[in-house]
Amino acid sequence: MEIIVVGAVLLVLALVVVGIYNRLVALRQNVNQGVADIDAQLRQRHDLIPNLVNTVKGYAAHEAGTLESVIAARNAAASGSPDSANEAQLRVALDKLLALGEAYPDLKASANFQELQRELGDVEDKLAAARRALNAAVSRYNTGIESFPAILFAGMLGFREADFNKLDDSERGVVDAVPDVKF
Repeated sequence: MEIIVVGAVLLVLALVVVGIYNRLVALRQNVNQGVADIDAQLRQRHDLIPNLVNTVKGYAAHEAGTLESVIAARNAAASGSPDSANEAQLRVALDKLLALGEAYPDLKASANFQELQRELGDVEDKLAAARRALNAAVSRYNTGIESFPAILFAGMLGFREADFNKLDDSERGVVDAVPDVKF
């Protein structure tokens, strides 16, 4: 009889651990998805930039310095893993590029330029939303591994606290700002 009780307790404990493990795996996958979503939005931003630069080239050929800085910043931000300093530098270069639209009325009136500005604004909005979604997923995941009874098993099962998507001082107020699109 004691063997049956011990076996039943062990079975219930095993089922609890399996349930906890499966829940934490699902929460960790949500965090991984959030990181991938941010990467996808950054990639889309980086893909739009050459089109925007080429559109501006036709109208502002003598603004080579601005165009070159945008291209250099985009290449630095697109190479390797996302780096907040590179993304901040890209954001500043993009702001300068978009400001050229004010200096050149024909450029500002260009349908291609307007469409690219709109797309870039959409990407920036989606990027901000992806960052918020990642932080929500990280919060749920971290709460899950720190909750009882999961806290008893999470460390043994290899679950570690995830980091929130934070802006460093160089990005604060720059990276997440939607570009000022004026027509």
